[in-house]
Amino acid sequence: QVQLVESGGGLVLAGGSLRLSCAASGRTFSTYAMAWFRQAPGKEREFVAAISWSARATYYADSVRGRFTISRDNAKNTVYLQMNSLRPEDTAVYYCATGPDYGVSIDYRAERSYAYWGQGTQVTVSS
Repeated sequence: QVQLVESGGGLVLAGGSLRLSCAASGRTFSTYAMAWFRQAPGKEREFVAAISWSARATYYADSVRGRFTISRDNAKNTVYLQMNSLRPEDTAVYYCATGPDYGVSIDYRAERSYAYWGQGTQVTVSS
């Protein structure tokens, strides 16, 4: 079983930065892809960023590319999302997710690729 706990959310002014963290339990972390999704009020959950088990590949939604950076520290079982130049439209609950990708081909942008999800952390960007 894998458990994910997000932290780092909060209230920030437009143009500011936040770094989200997601701590994972379980020995499979180092062989699993990690991803961030978000859900704004009244909208469906959407893909934000993902990183492969080896960290050799990263993927971003067009809306955040160049502003957000995903990274992972397998020694700490933690994935990060550095968010810069935040905009009011980035306001959402951000969810961490993980699923196996070692030796398999997955769609990193699809929710179905991730078997485990965190509870989410609120990010609010004020104008």
